[in-house]
Amino acid sequence: MADNESMSRGWESKDVESQMEEAAARRNAAKEPPLSPEQVRLKAERESLELSRKRVLDDLATSAHPRRREQLESALRHLDQKIASLSQ
Repeated sequence: MADNESMSRGWESKDVESQMEEAAARRNAAKEPPLSPEQVRLKAERESLELSRKRVLDDLATSAHPRRREQLESALRHLDQKIASLSQ
């Protein structure tokens, strides 16, 4: 029974810690100036490209067929170029 109580306190502690981190993140976000619509669009596009890049890398890590690997490597180069162009 004591183990369950200490385990419960551990979860409660983690939950409180998580809530404190979320509150701090909200405060920091409130201090930043709001993004323009163009900045929001660029940020969303970059996040989308980075997610696609991660998926391509995951596929590349498990792909054995040479033609498929070639396609994935080409897609990766394309995504890297698009991400780089957004950074300029």
